[in-house]
Amino acid sequence: MAYDEGVAERLREQFVDRPGIREKKMFGGLAFLCRGHMLVGIIGDSLMARVGPAGYADALMQPHVREMDFTGKPMKGYVYVDSTGIESDTDLNKWLELCLHFNESLPSK
Repeated sequence: MAYDEGVAERLREQFVDRPGIREKKMFGGLAFLCRGHMLVGIIGDSLMARVGPAGYADALMQPHVREMDFTGKPMKGYVYVDSTGIESDTDLNKWLELCLHFNESLPSK
């Protein structure tokens, strides 16, 4: 599956001043890792957001969000945000901040 290069470029712009973020092709899309852990990714034109188990239920209640069921089974702590949910930079930044907050709770790899 391909990923939306426009969304990838928007993410790159958000991460330009953040050291330690790297890109990796994963899941048939593109993932961004921070401190060795998956942070966000792009599958098609959807954002794959790792919000963590504590933020999972709240994330699912947001508009344009659904369970990440890449393997056919929902993955707790990960959600898909449809393209309409990240149209504005404000919306995209909200998701990035949630993911970064969870990422900071994990031990470095």
